[in-house]
Amino acid sequence: MAECNAVQLKEEGNKHFQAGQIDNAIDCYTKAIKSCKDKSVLAVIFRNRSACYLKKVRLPAHIRRAMQIYNAKDIKALYRRCQALEKLGKLDMAFKDVQRCATLEPKNKTFLETLRRLGADIQQKLKTTFSTDSRVQNMFDILLSEELDSDKKEKAANNLIVLAREDAGAERIFQNNGVPLLLQLIETGKPEMVLAAVRTLSGMCTGHKARATAIVHLVGIDKLCSIMGVDTEEIVLATGNLFQCVYDALTGADKRDYGKEEALVMDSTRDLKAILMALLSVLNSKKVSGHGRDQALNLLNKNVPRKDKKNQDHSKTLFTIDNGLKKILKVCGQIPDLPDQLPLTENTQLIASVLLNKLYDDLRCDPERDNFRDICDEYIKGSFDPNDMDKNIHAINTLSGLLQGPFDVGNALVGKQGVMEMIVALCGSEREIDQLVAIEAIIHASTKMSRASFMITNGVSLLKDIYKKTKNDKIKIRALVGLCKLGSAGGDDYSMRQFAEGSTEKLAKQCRKWLCNPSIDARTRKWAVEGLAYLTNDADVKDDFVEDEAAMRAMFELAKSPDKTILYAVACILVNCTNSYEKKEIIPEMVQLAKFSKQHVPEQHPKDKKDFIERRVKRLLKGGVISALAVMVNADSTLLTDQTKEMLSRVFLALSEDPKDRGTIVAQGGGKALIPLSLEGTEKGKAKASHALAKIAAISNPEIAFPGERIYEVVRPLVNLLQSDKEGIENYEALRGLTNLSALSEKLRVKIIKEKSLPEIENYMFEENDQIRQAATECMCNLVVCKDVQERYMEDGNDKLKLLVLLCSEDDEKLQIAAAGGLAMLTAAQKKLCTKVTLVTVQWLEILQRLCLHDNPNIQHRGIVIAYNMMCAGEELAKKLIESELLEILSVVAKLEDQPRKQPAIDAARTCLSKALDLGLIKPFS
Repeated sequence: MAECNAVQLKEEGNKHFQAGQIDNAIDCYTKAIKSCKDKSVLAVIFRNRSACYLKKVRLPAHIRRAMQIYNAKDIKALYRRCQALEKLGKLDMAFKDVQRCATLEPKNKTFLETLRRLGADIQQKLKTTFSTDSRVQNMFDILLSEELDSDKKEKAANNLIVLAREDAGAERIFQNNGVPLLLQLIETGKPEMVLAAVRTLSGMCTGHKARATAIVHLVGIDKLCSIMGVDTEEIVLATGNLFQCVYDALTGADKRDYGKEEALVMDSTRDLKAILMALLSVLNSKKVSGHGRDQALNLLNKNVPRKDKKNQDHSKTLFTIDNGLKKILKVCGQIPDLPDQLPLTENTQLIASVLLNKLYDDLRCDPERDNFRDICDEYIKGSFDPNDMDKNIHAINTLSGLLQGPFDVGNALVGKQGVMEMIVALCGSEREIDQLVAIEAIIHASTKMSRASFMITNGVSLLKDIYKKTKNDKIKIRALVGLCKLGSAGGDDYSMRQFAEGSTEKLAKQCRKWLCNPSIDARTRKWAVEGLAYLTNDADVKDDFVEDEAAMRAMFELAKSPDKTILYAVACILVNCTNSYEKKEIIPEMVQLAKFSKQHVPEQHPKDKKDFIERRVKRLLKGGVISALAVMVNADSTLLTDQTKEMLSRVFLALSEDPKDRGTIVAQGGGKALIPLSLEGTEKGKAKASHALAKIAAISNPEIAFPGERIYEVVRPLVNLLQSDKEGIENYEALRGLTNLSALSEKLRVKIIKEKSLPEIENYMFEENDQIRQAATECMCNLVVCKDVQERYMEDGNDKLKLLVLLCSEDDEKLQIAAAGGLAMLTAAQKKLCTKVTLVTVQWLEILQRLCLHDNPNIQHRGIVIAYNMMCAGEELAKKLIESELLEILSVVAKLEDQPRKQPAIDAARTCLSKALDLGLIKPFS
């Protein structure tokens, strides 16, 4: 009975297999195997089930099941196992099975062909494997040799790095004891060897979770931190990149299927926590260089706060606050001029402030924010010591760090009892460093203009007193910046000047003098730029600054320096000078109402009018602003914040307003610098940068403005400007830019279409604004050569073709040229569209005749080409055209004397008549 049931199940499985129902067939065969006792029948069932599993080749588990055979002498089962082994990449085992098959059936052509193919594959694999393995070993031998020259070692190191970037090469390095050998290279302590080892490890980790996990455990996180702590910037950057590669791989960048090994590499929570803890420990280690500390802060900035606030998991932020907030505050409070301080760079403390701001911004509820504030409060209060002035200035410097980061936290602490008193006491101290720290705290506490009135009351007299009495330039310049900042509380409102007429100009003149003085150190001159960042809210100061070419160039040189803390201040000055900041719309009725109710009405400075702004822009361009902006944009630093990027985008847009200046912008690298600004940052910043890109792309040769592959990166920002929430001028400039790009190559047209721009372009062809409608039609005219676009026009149930025909009848000649050109190309490419033209509107023939009669030779030429295309589409359509007044129009045009201006139209008309003659619709005139 059981045997009978097994045979029935086998037959049922066969039917399912033939019908393509593989899963059902497997179920039947599996049940049959359990109930079958006959060995010969069992072998057949196993063989059949193997065939099913081979059909499901996507999953390794299915292939392994396909390898199961019941009878080792069953030749079909052996061959199927051979196929399964080949799928798993086990070529040597597959070769043995097919070799046995060929022995049992030596004349079977399938077996012999598989045997030959597998033999060749094994030879090739061995050749590749041994070749790669020997190359890897040879490279390590060269690198670890004491005798060979440096050129050979450098070449071997570069080869190893290149090999590690390919997955197969990285795996060979890893399998050939590569990690211990790389550790040996690191232990040599030679910078070039360490750099090569770190970069090779980065290549091995990239996108591979298993190798990243293994490297973390084999090398050790502490070891990686010690490498990152060295004073060689290149090694520090490479190690930071290695940490990032490891972190990315462990957090899900690796999409490989590991099969059984998956459980070993999936849980990386412990490793990720260990990395975070190690980075936090680096912050307060005196063994770590300033560059290493910067890199640790940059890694925390990049990986801890959520990138998307919709993601509910902010556990990394809470973990960092609990385990590292005090360590970050300690970095902020360091005074480099005092002994026994942590090694820092010019950028370290501002990067720490940016991290504090991001952490605070990432918190989701009031209790979490209260905890953050309490830790900061406790830290600063705990640092105050009436008997130790060094501790006091550490506390006030920490407060400055908070004021530059989460301002609300720092501002709340300024109002705490004893804090302002401590700042005043430090201002009156005889020690230079005490006064410097106190003045900087006052400057940072005045950041938000809404709080400036408090600081004017309490700080202006204090700063004026310091400025007059001190002979120390470092203190004098900071006191001046504080006065500058407090004096600019009214912004660009001419009626809200804080100081007497001419005072701000005098302050600005002194700032420019210090800025141009090469004998003053760069750190102090940076404060002169900070002062001008506030004073340039005044239009008189803006004008004076751009006229002072030496001051401008000195600022641009500082902007190109390694000290990136100056980026924001330079961006502020440029935004002020170009008046590219956000302006509130002044409604005349509201102004009258405000005056009537005796409310304050903002006033515009006479020098903030259009002609003054244009003159300032010209001066900035002449002074070399574009090259400075390009360097600022390329700053690979956390200090290039989204807010700074937005300001740089605004400046670029203001500079590109005049078409005559766009060539200068392109020549000095402005086009290249705009691309990253258009893709990263705030929504407003990206839109402004995209708009500047559109202005350049609309009138420049895109191949010169954006050479090489960069030209394809311009497409997405321009397409983003087509969204309906953007302003009309942005839509218009984007369409013009896309028109210019789409005229260059098929690859660019395909790229534009892939960015899903067609629906937006088609919508703008219905736009009431004549300029936008014309720009959209011109863009579509260039895109219709693509088959994808032609297919959209051939679809039924839409008015795309009807719109194009009707646009040909518009009075605007530029619009007619674009629409008729698009229609001419469509009718030439797709004969079906020629017939469809006659169906979309009853006016089609009248519109066509008007095109052929047009005074503009370009429009007339396009109309006659459309007529010719329609005549070529079918004899019936050609007859309809010839029987109309079109024949007379074509005859008149064809009889015209040859003339350069109308020659294309004349030639096209003669071609139409020749076609009519060939079709027998007209007879030759005798």
